[in-house]
Parts: sequence; C-alpha cells; structure tokens
Amino acid sequence: MKPRIAVLGCGYWGSNHIRTLKSLGALHAVSDANIARAEGFASEQDCLFLEPEELFKRDDVDAIVMALPPQFHAENAIKAVEHGKDVLVEKPIALNVADAERAVAAAKANNRIFMVGHVLRFHPAFEKLKALIDDGELGTVRYIHSHRLGLGKFHTESDALWDLAPHDLSMILAITESAPTEIRGEGAAVLDHLSDFAHLHMRFPGGLKSHLFASRLNPYRERRLTVVGTKAMAVFDDMEPWDRKLAIYRHAVWQDSGHWAFTMNEPNYAEVASGMPLTRELDHFIDCIGTRAEPRTGGEEAVNVLRILTAGSINHD
Repeated sequence: MKPRIAVLGCGYWGSNHIRTLKSLGALHAVSDANIARAEGFASEQDCLFLEPEELFKRDDVDAIVMALPPQFHAENAIKAVEHGKDVLVEKPIALNVADAERAVAAAKANNRIFMVGHVLRFHPAFEKLKALIDDGELGTVRYIHSHRLGLGKFHTESDALWDLAPHDLSMILAITESAPTEIRGEGAAVLDHLSDFAHLHMRFPGGLKSHLFASRLNPYRERRLTVVGTKAMAVFDDMEPWDRKLAIYRHAVWQDSGHWAFTMNEPNYAEVASGMPLTRELDHFIDCIGTRAEPRTGGEEAVNVLRILTAGSINHD
C-alpha cells in the first residue's frame, strides 16, 4: 500500500511534486492558501482538495510534502509531525537555525520521518560521482567548487545564497562527510538589500577546501560541480546532455627538476543511470515512510546546511 501523501503549497515547485506523486500513485490531496489554485490541481489530478488547517487533522493523510515560502516551513512542519504526519520539507527548511532545530527535534520527539528536499542528492549523475569518490577513483579529494548561476528567481525573504546554495551545500557535505571548520562569505546586493551574488569559502577537516558561487542576476545559466582529487578530476554539469553530465578528467601534475609539469587528457564520460531526480527523491521518501529508515537527506543535514548559510551570510544596508 502506498502512503497517502498531501502536498501543501501549489506554486511552481509544489506543482512538480503534485504531478510526480500522482505518477507514483501516492498523491492523496493538495492544499494551498490560494484555494482556487489548489482546487484546480485537485480537479486536474483527481485528488482531494483540503484547506491548510484541515489538512493536519485528517486521519487519511499519512505524510505531507511542504513547498511553501521558507519562512512558513518550520511552523507547518512542527504542526504536521505533532499531528502524526511524516514530512518532506523543501529547502531551506527555515530562515534561521533555531527554527530548523525546533522542527527537526519535534519530528524526532514524535517519531516522524523528516526529510529535506535536497533533490540533487538524488540525481543519477551525482550518485555516480559519489560512488566514484567512495571507490577511490579520484584519489583523495582536495578541492570542490560549485557554480549555480542564472536569472531569477527573486524572493522577498531569501537571497541568492539561501535560495540557490542549499543544493550545492548538500552535495558538498555528502562528499566531505563532515562539517566545515572555517566559513567565509562574500555577497553583493544589486536590486535591494538582499544578495544577488554570493560566494562561500570553506575549509574542512584534513585540509580539503571548497568554494561556492551562486547568482540570481546572471545573463547565462550554469549548474556545475567540480571535484579535484589527487588521481583525477570530475565535473557534474547539469546543463550538458545526459550522456555528458559527468566528465572524468585524468590529468597528471608532477614536479620535474624543481618545476611543475602537467599533461592534459580528454575527458571520459561516466555512464549515468536514467531517472528524474525528483522522482527518485519522492520514491526514497515513500520508501522511508514504509520502512521508517532515516532519509538520505534528513534533519541533521538540513540543520548543517542552515548553519553554513548563516555563517556565510552577508548583511547589506
């Protein structure tokens, strides 16, 4: 039996959850403060429409996917778990660490599944990259840098760092398997007081370093994660066609008579399994509901991501 899942929030990303859960046979209801919009999705997807306050009290709702403006995530997640619902909360799960910790603690106290929507952790290209790293194919990882650039989206409460960086921070934390020991942030606000450009510089145990660049005011799109190891380098480029999304470069660098030398090689493209990241993410959520296993992207990771965002945030006048 598939769990009966409701989606709270029928905006752009919530609509993707709605359609994907329907395809998985797990969509039971939709809810939104915009009643007309939610009723439209209920009619289109042949599921229940529930007003937000009613949603939490329904015995026929096993779990809730929340795709709300981030300032509303924590309070609704707490309400959901206290009513016995498992939750998948879109990123960021809160706008401060304290609220995130309260939501995660409430889920634990009520023995509920708490999962965060770090969807790129479920991208087959990233899963392949992580497997190559774990198998030692890149050697010791020394540096990771990510670029997530584009035009929009613009929010009134969250800046480019908080809106865009959680995806990459989740992947970086999965690779390093540790929290950074040093964090330095730089940002630039162009449109208003919220950063439209953001850089994060991080240092991890063992000397590994990482740099993240996020922009919502860029003329072109870039979605790239690069991992530099002692044996090889890898690039996960989500703008590339499927068969070129994960490139492995086996360049060589060495010292010769006191001087650095190097050779460059053409990339090999790793074979990447098929499958849409959101479908795989929601499949994982459904599996965790049934098995009661801790999600791959659970509450502890979500809080760690918020700690990094908080430490790297720049205040603008």
